Amino acid sequence: MARCSGVGRGLLLAVLAVSLLVLPPILPPLPPPPMLLMLFPVGIMAVLMVLALSPSDTAANIVVRTV
Repeated sequence: MARCSGVGRGLLLAVLAVSLLVLPPILPPLPPPPMLLMLFPVGIMAVLMVLALSPSDTAANIVVRTV
């Protein structure tokens, strides 16, 4: 991947910032997404919470070695 110079990065960030300021008033508003797509992030968060709070089997991962 090509490396961008400091000026190139700054110019890219400036263009992105200007587009975020200019485009929303110009573009028409979008309709809300379907309910299934709105529940998708909630499902991902629920799975992550279950994985975070479930007990782990750390006893199987312990390696004991004597010298």
